[in-house]
Amino acid sequence: MNREDLNLTEKSYEAPKQNLWDGRKSPPELGVQYWHQQVKFSDLTKSDPEASKPKIALLGYACDEGVKRNKGRIGAAAGPDEIRKELARLAFHKGSQSITDYGNLVCVDRDLAGCQNSLATVIERLLDSDIFPIVMGGGHDIAYGHFKGIQKGLQKRGLSKIGILNFDAHFDLRPVEKEPNSGTPFNQILTEHPNEVSYFALGIQKAVNTKELFIIAKEKNVKYLFNESCELTNFDVVTLKIDAFLEGVEALYITVDLDGFSSAYAPGVSAPSPLGFAPDFALKVLNHLLESKKVVALDVAEMNPNFDRDQSTAQLAARIIDSFVMNV
Repeated sequence: MNREDLNLTEKSYEAPKQNLWDGRKSPPELGVQYWHQQVKFSDLTKSDPEASKPKIALLGYACDEGVKRNKGRIGAAAGPDEIRKELARLAFHKGSQSITDYGNLVCVDRDLAGCQNSLATVIERLLDSDIFPIVMGGGHDIAYGHFKGIQKGLQKRGLSKIGILNFDAHFDLRPVEKEPNSGTPFNQILTEHPNEVSYFALGIQKAVNTKELFIIAKEKNVKYLFNESCELTNFDVVTLKIDAFLEGVEALYITVDLDGFSSAYAPGVSAPSPLGFAPDFALKVLNHLLESKKVVALDVAEMNPNFDRDQSTAQLAARIIDSFVMNV
């Protein structure tokens, strides 16, 4: 990869910051004990022929322009680095899993589309190299750019039926009026790819989705479960519905909006709610999804450090990624 091919500038891309990956030291003879000892680093704009290809790529989407347009609480552009800090400190239990941090894509001069296009290009290249992408946001407009890259990458493999499973309180199906924002990505995706994409939203809260959005969801054949159904006591019912959804797709893209969790667990988000689901439910569903062997990409969105308490939201995002990596 190089800067020109990826349409990146010095302002729109930040190389990985190794100083974020700090943690407890352990005797060298013990080998890798923590994430900060396992993660390697690669600058997308520099060619390194000696670098080994990782299995998993970490990429930041440092953009909250879509949140600002959607009248949310801004600050999620700083989310990726805070997630890295918390990941660094976690114990690492899968030494065979190779992971590389590829730095951050940055939204410059309010150019949301440019940042999304850069994300799409990088994701496509990673999938071309058979590298599994995990993207850290950033606003939920991350989903549009991420999906565009997934769609292009999978098209080359002959895969055209893509499922999107969104852990979220919101449909994010708003029609684009003046310009796209963090509330429009799945409307954009389903409008542009009506015959290729199936969409399932898990954790929908009626109070934060208008009648118009439920009408759009019905028109676009969106599957969803209300938040009150998203409990461990209801896990078998939830997975039956998810499994029926998975039967109709060839590949699955998972996107986790942290505002789907109760604000007791995730206060540091753009649109907090006290009535979201709990981490143990989400983690169990994620592990169930991995058993399908159809998962091709993951992102975690809306981590807003400006409103976090004791880094609890950043820690939650890190634990989601850790659990995913340990089971992928």
